[in-house]
Amino acid sequence: MTTPETILAGKSFAGTYFPPTRLAVSGLFLLNGTFAGAWAPKIPEFAARLGLTEAGLGLMIMCFGIGSLVLMPIAGVLIAHFGTTRTVKGATILFLSTMLLLSVAPTIPLGAVAIFLFGGLMGGMDVAMNGNAVEVEKSMRRAIMSSCHAFWSLGAFIGAATGGFLMEALGVMGHAVLLTVAGAALLVPIWPRILHDAPHPSEERQKVRLPLTPLPWLIGLMALFCMVPEGAILDWGALYMRNELGASLALSGFAFGTFSLTMAVMRFAGDHVRDRFGAVKTLRFSTVMAILGMVVAGTAPNAYVAMLGFALCGVGISNMVPIAFSAAGNLPGYAQGVALSVATVMGYSGSLFAPSVIGFIAEHVGFAMIFTLLPVLFIVVLALSHHAVHADVRERH
Repeated sequence: MTTPETILAGKSFAGTYFPPTRLAVSGLFLLNGTFAGAWAPKIPEFAARLGLTEAGLGLMIMCFGIGSLVLMPIAGVLIAHFGTTRTVKGATILFLSTMLLLSVAPTIPLGAVAIFLFGGLMGGMDVAMNGNAVEVEKSMRRAIMSSCHAFWSLGAFIGAATGGFLMEALGVMGHAVLLTVAGAALLVPIWPRILHDAPHPSEERQKVRLPLTPLPWLIGLMALFCMVPEGAILDWGALYMRNELGASLALSGFAFGTFSLTMAVMRFAGDHVRDRFGAVKTLRFSTVMAILGMVVAGTAPNAYVAMLGFALCGVGISNMVPIAFSAAGNLPGYAQGVALSVATVMGYSGSLFAPSVIGFIAEHVGFAMIFTLLPVLFIVVLALSHHAVHADVRERH
């Protein structure tokens, strides 16, 4: 029987565990992930429109990575000076237009500009929303980073899984317009609920500089080697499925879609798992699962087995990156935006920049070989996994 006491208890639970600020930052992750996922099935059409070979597309994706490497550090400095709130709002508004630019670019130079802005603004928004998530974690005194990244993965699944069908039904431009309008509509309830934070003047003057000690860079290296395989699946999974395994346009989008779905499911459980077993054990188990999944995908005899491999890889990678980002965001002695931007820049350079190199290599050896050998990077993550203990520091205070 429902009583006033149970209603109040329910409201108290929702207010404690799901305050508006947490829902708002989760919505930003969902928006960013949806656009990232929508890019995956668009890649074959983008390459065909501009007449790009695999090597040419690799160069174009390099522009994607360069944009991120340029704008992500700038976002970190802006966070230190102005706070995460103003930075994430500005980056999000600019980011909304990028899918339209990608869809209308008629020439290679304009395509390069569009993809530079897409990668750069996606990365800048990413740094800012991760910073805002760390602020929400501190305000709530509990882990939320994995669930925030779960919303990113959920968005990526939605974008990747629907992209091929929507482009077939509405055309390339119709798909981009629908995505942009939907993103703007999602921002309406989110905008006033984003956690407002302020910069710390002492941090602005004293700490807005590159760290001189190795720890942030080691955590960044962990993020880098976690995200190179993720970027390979995002940028090349659809082409691998279509060109080497004979998948249709619609089915090829599920390469990244299945990866994102299992990643989202595991990330929703990730905060609880990390609080229960600790960041180090969680990271080590996740890394082993990622190795298994990537090997299955690379040795798959058909598209459906490859999808299973990508799904297992999603289970593994799901909580690796959130743990690295939480560790960086909770390092003592650094301005939050600067320490976090080191990890995000290094990590996202792996997912955005390294795939361009993969494109050149794949033209000679094929994507199956690439996916089979990428797990070597995870061995380095296992060797550095003890540094993940810093993700638990906040919980011990």
